[in-house]
Amino acid sequence: MEVFPAVDILHGRCVQLVQGNADSATDFGTPIECARRWLSSGAHALHVINLDGAFGRSEKNAGLIRELVSETGVIIQLGGGIRSFDDARSWLDCGVERVIIGTLATKDPDVLTRLATEFGSRRIMAGVDARGDQIAIEGWQETSGDYLSWASLFEEKGAGSLLYTNVDVEGLQQGVSFSPVRRLIDHTGLPVTVAGGISDRNDVAGLKKIGAYGVVLGSALYSGKLRLEDALEESI
Repeated sequence: MEVFPAVDILHGRCVQLVQGNADSATDFGTPIECARRWLSSGAHALHVINLDGAFGRSEKNAGLIRELVSETGVIIQLGGGIRSFDDARSWLDCGVERVIIGTLATKDPDVLTRLATEFGSRRIMAGVDARGDQIAIEGWQETSGDYLSWASLFEEKGAGSLLYTNVDVEGLQQGVSFSPVRRLIDHTGLPVTVAGGISDRNDVAGLKKIGAYGVVLGSALYSGKLRLEDALEESI
């Protein structure tokens, strides 16, 4: 199972939020400092979110993200504020391995087909952010239908993988809710990477056991509640 430490960027800094609330941001330094910290601890890939993009300022942090790509040389999957085919293409052209298409995929599912045709499906990840059994869009401010139905459509349209984020537990460091993850994994033929609530090595082990392809580590990793070395050990 793949392990992706999160590098979430807001106003040029590496931060962690609680429940997606920008006012809850805790600053952990520069993005490149955080990236190097996790890579030196054994990570081989990074999960980068342009939070300014998610909040409607997609042009911000572009230089920092390009620096992460060029300086680290590792697999980077990127999300946040990708609102058009051209946005996605520009990131893929600059060396991001995989783009995460969230709100855009619900508004224009055919964009997944266009991107998969041009770049290959393995580089296109559809975001399934869920609040309860509903997909959450527009920075988690709105819901728009059953998350399993959307996952099926994203698979049909050409996404190569899914990122499932449980909005209800994200950032709380209180553990994973396994039931909705299991339903999604059983429902789709695509690899599913899981974010939200992963708080200790038992969460990592449990997600591996039910068939998750990968895990994104955020708040618990930065707070020290979960050691990256322990998560990597459980992922083997």
